[in-house]
Amino acid sequence: MKTQNEIIKQGYDALINSLGVADTIRFIQYFSPGKGDYTKERHQWLDEKTLADVLVEMKELPKDDTNQYDEIIE
Repeated sequence: MKTQNEIIKQGYDALINSLGVADTIRFIQYFSPGKGDYTKERHQWLDEKTLADVLVEMKELPKDDTNQYDEIIE
């Protein structure tokens, strides 16, 4: 079984081989670890909504949102 460091190195190597060094850096910079504690903070908004509320909001979303990854693909 591979160690976590081995998996990370293999992942970086795959990215570099596929994208090159500069584009690998751009790809990695796109993702940020974020801040805060999502598990705690989600209760600030989630506890106030019912399942019915969430379903209504989901139904209001566009059905054919094919542009959700445009900022990544540019």
